[in-house]
Parts: sequence; C-alpha cells; structure tokens
Amino acid sequence: MDRQKSSSKNKGFMLGFSVLICLSFLFFFKYFGFASEIAADIAGAIGLNLHPKTISLAQPAGISFYTFMTVGYLVDVYKGKLKPEANFFKLSLFVSFFPQIIAGPIGRAPSLLGQFFEKRSFDSARAESGLRLIIWGYFKKLIIADSLSPYVDGIYTSVYDYFGMTFIIASLMYTMQIYCDFSGYSDIAIGVARLFGIDLMENFKSPYFSRSIKEFWSRWHISLSTWFRDYVYIPLGGSRNGEFKKNRNIILTMLASGLWHGANWTFIIWGGLHGIYQVIESLLRRFTGEKKDRKAGVFSNLLHWVITFILIDIAWIFFRADNFSDAFYIISHLHSGVILHFAAAWTKMLVDFGLTGIGLIKLVAPVALLVVYDYCSLRCDISTEFSKVPIYLRWPVYIILTVWVVNTSLHGGTTQSFIYFSF
Repeated sequence: MDRQKSSSKNKGFMLGFSVLICLSFLFFFKYFGFASEIAADIAGAIGLNLHPKTISLAQPAGISFYTFMTVGYLVDVYKGKLKPEANFFKLSLFVSFFPQIIAGPIGRAPSLLGQFFEKRSFDSARAESGLRLIIWGYFKKLIIADSLSPYVDGIYTSVYDYFGMTFIIASLMYTMQIYCDFSGYSDIAIGVARLFGIDLMENFKSPYFSRSIKEFWSRWHISLSTWFRDYVYIPLGGSRNGEFKKNRNIILTMLASGLWHGANWTFIIWGGLHGIYQVIESLLRRFTGEKKDRKAGVFSNLLHWVITFILIDIAWIFFRADNFSDAFYIISHLHSGVILHFAAAWTKMLVDFGLTGIGLIKLVAPVALLVVYDYCSLRCDISTEFSKVPIYLRWPVYIILTVWVVNTSLHGGTTQSFIYFSF
C-alpha cells in the first residue's frame, strides 16, 4: 500500500483485502456460531430445515483486541500516518505486547510502535507511578469487583425468583463491578507497561460522572470508543452529510461496538441503546439550544448526571443478562413493591442477597472511596499530586493498600477472571 499512489485503486483494494483477512479470523472464531444460529432462524421462518453449525475450538486469547490493533495499523499505513514496519518481529511485538493483549487498552501504531525501540534508562519516579497504578487496579478488581460478583451472579442466574429492590441493587452492583473490573485491568496493564518505559493510552476518566451519554463514551473504554470513531464512524461519513446520516452513523457504530463485545443479541441491544441515547440527546440539544457546560447550575448538572447514570445502568442490564427475556423481566420488575412498600422491599433485598447491615456497609465503603477518588480526579491528576506527598506519607498508603488486597485475596476473596477476558 505504501508504494502505491494515493489515487491508485490497487491501494484501496489492498487495504480492503488485508482488513478482510484480519476480520475473517475474528468472525470464524467468535461469530461463526452466532451467524449460523441466525441463518437457521431465517431458514426456519421460510419453511426450511437448517441446523445451526457449531465449532468446538478454543478462541485465541485476545483475538478481538489484536485484530483491532492490526486493522488500525493497516488503515494508518493506508492514510500515510506512518510508514509500514518492515521487521516482522517488531510488528509482532506491537501486536502482542503482553500487558494489553488480553483486555486492552487497544494500542495505536503511530504512538506505540516507535516506543519499543527507543533507548531508555531506569526512572524511579516512573516505576513508582507504574506500581501505584498496579496496586490501585488490584484494589478495584479484588476489593470491589470480586466482592460484588457473587451477589450479582446469584441474582442474574435465577432472575425469576426476585423483583423490585433486589433488581435495583443488583443492577447498581453490576454497574460498579464491570467498571472496577475493567478499569482495574486497564490500570494494571498501563502500570506494567510503565515499568518497561512504555506509555499506553488512558482508558477511563471517571465515566460515571458524565452528564451525557456522549460524554460517557469519551470517558469509558477510551481506546475502543476512539477506535470506532476513527475507523468506523468517520469512514461511514461521520457528521458531514446532514443530521439523518449523522444519527444513522452513530447507531451503526454503536451496534458494531455491541457486536464486538460478544456474539449475543443482548450485546447488540446494549450497543443499540447507547446509539439511540446519543441520537435523542443530539435532537434534544438541537431543539432546545442547550449546550453542554459543566459550569451550569448545580441543579442542572445534578439532573443531567442522574438521568445519564440511570440510562447507563439500564443498558448494563442487557449487557449482563444471559438473554433478552431475562433482561426484559428485570427491567419490567424494577419498580415492583418499591414505592409503596419501601421498607419491606429493602428488608427483602437484604434477605435475597444474604446481607446484614454490616455486610452491606463492607461492600459500600470501598465503592464510596472509589467514588470520592473519581470525583476528585475530575479536578486534578491525583496520581501526580500524590507523588508530591513526602515519601514517609506515601509509602504507608501503598503498604496499607497492598496488605488490604493481599489479605482479601487470601482470606475469603474470590477468584474471578477479568470480565473483558471473554471479549
């Protein structure tokens, strides 16, 4: 591609063929069974008897992430953003850099490829910042996400036994679980890379304090959302061809994002919901003339945040549910018995989860610490500011966090794999 003229048809053909090869492996291992089921359903609708085919093969670890990295690399070469890497082993190192290969962040060749071959020396401050990220990531994962996981799994595996307040709390638990689980992994990956002198892109920026769904996606899984923006949304036309096509492109991009997460209709619905949310937001702003402004009144900011958080929480129900029926049942029974019999609903919820008041406080306290941390992160770089604290105050905090994490994992902790390992 690099040797072709920019106007050459061969250049476009080479890009298309190369991308098709990359995506064909992803389709074969991740989506073949799903596509086979859809084909069987369509055939059954027109009176044909077609049995879905399944493939009993292990899915290659990290295939979704390194496929997107290679596709991004190809497109960037096509656009002339970087020269192709002639050394196969150097390119392989970029594609398979171990901290990010299983669950991201999704690396970009222009910013990452060259870093592997720069001369560097050990930097104690850089190493400490990497270790600080690692222990904070393990805190999110082991102290918060894995503590919430058994309660969430218990409800979502038998949804028809519960209703009302139990569903509300379970959905909130999962909303925090998936954030702590995935952002925890991102922190660990970024921290490990930093120990090697490699900078990976930031993947989360206090997403649950967003005032709109559009802002949420600028703060959640940033490496993926910017990838879809650059390589799906903009190639589809972005916002260049009128309001209708802009909204269409938003929905198509979010549907693709949902499908990327897994071969299940629940993921597609989750992505579609986020697309519809953003279209409705765009239309409301267009008709009301409202502009996003964090300096708006306290009530306005609070109202926008509450609405955004509720919409995100509802969408996560589809993401977590095993199927559409379970998700619809949960959503349609969220209100049952809550308004008229709040005290009874609260008591039943504690019984359903097997929690006491003290047990609930133990779950909420680490989450509250994270919420405070994320809120403060909106106003300053906490990690940088904390590095300025005297060493005799910093290291006790590191030790306390480390002992807390290790003690939890050794005594009563659960062994849960990272949620995004399955994607």
